[in-house]
Amino acid sequence: MAKIFKITLTDWNGAVRGKPYRKIAIQENASLYDLAATALSVFEFDIDHSFGFYDNLKNWARSEEGYELFADMGEKMKFPGVKKAKAGKVFHTPKHKMLLLFDYGDEWRFIVQYLEDEDLSGTKLPSLLESKGKAPDQYGDFSDEDDESES
Repeated sequence: MAKIFKITLTDWNGAVRGKPYRKIAIQENASLYDLAATALSVFEFDIDHSFGFYDNLKNWARSEEGYELFADMGEKMKFPGVKKAKAGKVFHTPKHKMLLLFDYGDEWRFIVQYLEDEDLSGTKLPSLLESKGKAPDQYGDFSDEDDESES
């Protein structure tokens, strides 16, 4: 069985209406790290910053449940890591949502909603099932030429 998720780019208020989203399928035993890596890749983001999953969709710092990559790097954190946490155990009920906060500097925010389990026999997982809206550029208009002109 595959786990189906809807990943929606959101703003600081948790708004999702009219925002780009992707539906993905991952292996049922995938970790939260695997889920984040798939979610970021379908938005064409590089997984080059730390991230976490939080139950408070608007104010991640006030979350009561969370999972953070920092914990996997040996940091003493309030929440456990993402590499051993199974997506299927964290997202156990359809419609369950968490905030995926990526890059604590830029604070890219994605609402991750578990939709259902589905038999996708013969489909290579992880898989992009649906894509709506244009993905933003992770680094805006920055380019190497901009960096060189400042020297």
